Amino acid sequence: MSAVETRAVGARTVTTTRAGRLAALARAELTLLMRSKGTLVLALVVPLVLPFSARQVTEGMELEEAGLSLGAVLLTAAIGFSLLFAVYSPLTSIYVARREELVLKRLRTGELNDTEILVGAALPVVSIAVAQSVLVAIGCAVLLDTGAPQATHYTVLGLVLGLVLSAALGALTASFSRTTESAQVTSVPMVFLSWLGSGIMIPLEVLPDRVASICELLPLSPAITLIRGGWTGDLSAYDALGATATGVAWTVLAVYAVGRWFRWEPRR
Repeated sequence: MSAVETRAVGARTVTTTRAGRLAALARAELTLLMRSKGTLVLALVVPLVLPFSARQVTEGMELEEAGLSLGAVLLTAAIGFSLLFAVYSPLTSIYVARREELVLKRLRTGELNDTEILVGAALPVVSIAVAQSVLVAIGCAVLLDTGAPQATHYTVLGLVLGLVLSAALGALTASFSRTTESAQVTSVPMVFLSWLGSGIMIPLEVLPDRVASICELLPLSPAITLIRGGWTGDLSAYDALGATATGVAWTVLAVYAVGRWFRWEPRR
């Protein structure tokens, strides 16, 4: 489907662009998101509250021996929580809800193609996660003296990989969720696996080498590694390349799986 389409409406000819269609769908999705109090609280509040619990855990770790500071760990934890609770979990429920309400089916009969439908639905929560990440970065710089990232390109790359992968995993998890209630359960394994094993709550640097080498292969580990390494400036080019390759591989695999198994019809 082309980026620009022309259609007749009465005696007028209306030209729509891909950006215009995405913006319209994103606005509609944002309106629905604002009406869903539970999803809104999950996306807005939880990622900003959970880092306080992470502080209780990390204060007992030997961070200095691992070359880390409390500010860098809490900053990365907050962004990681945002990926999980502002993008992945809400988006899983959103896709399931729209599918069961036949919204996705109706959208497919119009101008939007499948990619535009999925991306447009994800734009509001992704925007929230970006805003939270910027807010957290400023807050940590002021309150915890983290300063600016030493390798900004790694931090930005990690955030982009994390956002895209979290959205794709949300769509994939929605494919195997029958209802919005069950979506809250099917998303739990990914949340806890990433929470405990991807360096969000516990930095990989403080784990035993064998355990850390396994955790490095988890889906969100590359994004967290790039974000934290970009901020501290301690990430070597070799490690950055490895994390990027792993993150891209997971992203390609997740996008392929969504294209292969995503369900547009209600599950009965």
